[in-house]
Amino acid sequence: MLVVIVGATGTGKSELSLDVACRLVRNGQPAEIVNADAMQLYRGMDIGTAKLRESERRGIPHHMLDVLAVTDEATVSRYQADARAAITGILARGAVPVLVGGSGLYVSSVIFDFQFPGTDPVLRAGLEAELAADGPGLLYARLKGLDPRAAERIGPSNGRRLVRALEIISLTGEPHAATLPDTPVYWMPTATIGLRAPRDELTPRLDARVDSMWAAGLVDEVRRLIPDGIETGVTASRAIGYAQALGELHGTLTRAEAIEQTRQLTRRYARRQVSWFKRYPDTRWIDVQSDALTPSGAADRLEQAFGALSHR
Repeated sequence: MLVVIVGATGTGKSELSLDVACRLVRNGQPAEIVNADAMQLYRGMDIGTAKLRESERRGIPHHMLDVLAVTDEATVSRYQADARAAITGILARGAVPVLVGGSGLYVSSVIFDFQFPGTDPVLRAGLEAELAADGPGLLYARLKGLDPRAAERIGPSNGRRLVRALEIISLTGEPHAATLPDTPVYWMPTATIGLRAPRDELTPRLDARVDSMWAAGLVDEVRRLIPDGIETGVTASRAIGYAQALGELHGTLTRAEAIEQTRQLTRRYARRQVSWFKRYPDTRWIDVQSDALTPSGAADRLEQAFGALSHR
């Protein structure tokens, strides 16, 4: 069985995945964790993605971390193949795979029976040229006219996904295919645990998280990644926090502006995550309250997680 832990940014998915894996190990059942956060795929992008350091992983093997250079383009189809291969390997070793992350399409590509259409380099290049010249606004308006549901899921600022959605529509003549189906079919037996928090608690937690990224040295991290090519990375350069840190380094944003912009984008992203994951069928939801990070709160959440698994 595949265990999946999802939820918005800042709800404590990584810690819960470690708690679940460690409990399984103590019970004599090996467990390994598979990352489903698109930005944690990148080497060197640690602070802005809240990536767990090796010393924080409690000896639990982790997969799909640090597998891309910042100049590589992350694609869902590539991730699907690699993550499923990792999960298959974990199962072959007699361990329980725990898939954890907040990138909704990436999670869905693994747990559901997703088929990805091909690509057309000429069509893609034309759409990307439009994006570079005019920004995402016109592409979003076009997608909204062709496939309002896909436009709502992607949002008006994710230019890369807007390009892909329009490419798929042009190739297939049908609505954007790489979205969660209304009646999804699971790839394998899956137990999904969702973490959610009241907005009035989550918002200040997200703002504090952004502040801590800058305090922990995000700008210096980005400065070190410039020689590695982050400025030319199609995906990495646009990551929330990283684009703003680059703006600060280039002088197009003040520090205050960079932080505030990152706060706003993080809140918006969290809202999209909530909207995406609430459509997952059979998810056992755990409400994360303000005491969730205390020892007793964490213990309660772990018991709820295992209670959810026991109902599978």
